[in-house]
Order: sequence, then C-alpha cells, then structure tokens
Amino acid sequence: MIPNEQRNPNTYTAEFRASAVKLANESDQSVVPVAKGLGINANTPHTWIAKYSKAKTRDKPERTDEHLYDDTTACVKK
Repeated sequence: MIPNEQRNPNTYTAEFRASAVKLANESDQSVVPVAKGLGINANTPHTWIAKYSKAKTRDKPERTDEHLYDDTTACVKK
C-alpha cells in the first residue's frame, strides 16, 4: 500500500512545504538531492520556491523614478 502523501502530493502540510523550501535554499546541495532526501518529486521544491518567492515580492514597495525628476525640476526653476 502506498502512503497517502505519495498518492496525492497536495496533502503536504504548509509546515512541510516551508521547511522543504528553507532546506533547499540553505543547503549546499542542489534542489534535486534535497527533494530525493525528503522523498518528494525533484520538481516539487522548485514549484514551492517559486510560489513562496512571488508571495514575498508582493510585499515590497514598487520602484518609482520620482527621485530622478526632483533634481531636474530644481534646474528648470532657476
């Protein structure tokens, strides 16, 4: 009989996913051996890393060029 986690990969807990991403990012090894060591498909951590990376970038403020125009308006006013 195949354990439930291996039959349906969507059953991995958020904690397992987060720890797998952390392990993959902090390991000296590539993602593939880390995934094999965890008993998951080699592509799965890549998906999770991309998902969690996108979520973090949304919290960052957007870059603007406003500061570039501050100096030019000072020159124009002279």
